[in-house]
Amino acid sequence: MPDVENRCRIVLIAPNVPEPDDARRIVADALRGGDVASVIVPQYGQDEAAFQKRAEAVVPVIQKAGAAALIAGDTRIAARAKADGLHVEGGKDDVAEAIERYAPQMIVGGGRAKDRHTALELGELRPDYIFLGKLDGDIKPDPHPKNIDLGHWWASMVEIPCVVMGGRSIESVVAVAKCSAEFVALHHAVFAIPEKAAMAVTEANALLDEKAPRFED
Repeated sequence: MPDVENRCRIVLIAPNVPEPDDARRIVADALRGGDVASVIVPQYGQDEAAFQKRAEAVVPVIQKAGAAALIAGDTRIAARAKADGLHVEGGKDDVAEAIERYAPQMIVGGGRAKDRHTALELGELRPDYIFLGKLDGDIKPDPHPKNIDLGHWWASMVEIPCVVMGGRSIESVVAVAKCSAEFVALHHAVFAIPEKAAMAVTEANALLDEKAPRFED
């Protein structure tokens, strides 16, 4: 079996499926497709009660598959749902507050780094990872060129792992991997057709096994 720890790995962004049972089934199906490092569960505008029910439905299946469950949205839900961590979409103040309150007991990642200045500001806070791009940024088949450039620059400069948003095409994982990012985030590329989510994860891992550069020991 290929050493997935030594190359770029997949981060899934859970789809906007409000019904908890449907969300649990779709995410569980995707995770049967192969290695996934973590799953980010966005709030998608749900109120607190509805989001908590959905989080409580999907977090156990994510963890059972050996991935980390990360909540993006109401930070209180992460503890209630017994998630592994938080994905913070706000600015440096929000990230700093989350780190102060929840680290190191929980994973805290910083998102929405749109340029080098923002990325460095977030990096100074020492989050567990930095997210380059937007959770809904996969609007084209290929990753956004700016995110690829940021990923290459970040990976060559900073030890904090980075997650780079991929595109709507499964093949986009190769471009992200080649910029030396530790993780590639996939959303529509996997969940656009829920019935084929597991197959998409399998294909993405096969591409990474074949074409992703290996990290130095």
